[in-house]
Amino acid sequence: MASSTDYYKLLGVDRSATADEIRKAYRTLARKYHPDVNKADDAATKFAEVQEAYDTLSDAEKRKMYDQFGSAGPGGGGFRGNPHWAQGASGGHGGGYGQTVDFSDIFGSAFGGGGASGVGGGRQASRGQDQNIEITVTFMTALRGGTEELRVGDSTATVKIPAGIESGQKLRLSGKGHLGAMGGPAGDMMVTVSVGGHPLYQRTGLDVEMDVDLNIAEAALGTKITLPLPLGGTVDMSIPPGVSSSSRLRVREKGCENSAGKKGDFYAVIHIIAPKDLDEETKKLLEELKERLPNPREDDVLHDNG
Repeated sequence: MASSTDYYKLLGVDRSATADEIRKAYRTLARKYHPDVNKADDAATKFAEVQEAYDTLSDAEKRKMYDQFGSAGPGGGGFRGNPHWAQGASGGHGGGYGQTVDFSDIFGSAFGGGGASGVGGGRQASRGQDQNIEITVTFMTALRGGTEELRVGDSTATVKIPAGIESGQKLRLSGKGHLGAMGGPAGDMMVTVSVGGHPLYQRTGLDVEMDVDLNIAEAALGTKITLPLPLGGTVDMSIPPGVSSSSRLRVREKGCENSAGKKGDFYAVIHIIAPKDLDEETKKLLEELKERLPNPREDDVLHDNG
């Protein structure tokens, strides 16, 4: 707050300024920093400092004591117009430092009408700005849903991650944004979610894919394999003979399920892996097999030759 700041310098006036000059300076700065007009992160803080300075210098008795003792005041308690301003207090002042200020002429042109009858007997309460943050959640948290703890000022807030959330989606935490002015409500916290990767799975929407490697014999003859499912459990999958690389074998509704109950599918994406290190006997067997197998490029060659 502005208690350690020179109120005159903050308002941009001389120490000999008249009450009218102080009021004009305040009106100019209030328009500039009001959170409904200025969306900068520090606008609410600056607005509060301007208000504190005006509350002191616009009151003849408090100004006299400020000039004599400085911002700490005679008892060291300061001259703050509203000690709960920055905390967004919901109640008004019952006397003391509170000033009754008519905001209707200050903000009338900016907000299209007279000021609201908020805290302080005429001051306009305004909602705090939204705060934007980004978080990264694990692949499985995004898949199954869960919670994440976020640091909000000096405390923490729990954000619920709905099942099936995707990277780039936003979650809203009501009232966890920047504090409101003059007892107005706090803004919201907008959380943009980024989803981490996984060593086995990839996601496209609610569908989940898993790369499955086969050797050339398994691909040619077919085989049976057991695969882990992303939401738990396993599936016994029959690989048909002659399967090709990049084939996608589907298991219905075993992918991701979102919070609305909609289910995606699970896909095994086939990759045929040719052996590299072969002994002489295996090489001989493959050479014999090569002569027996059809040429997969034959149709292309015939097509190219017309």
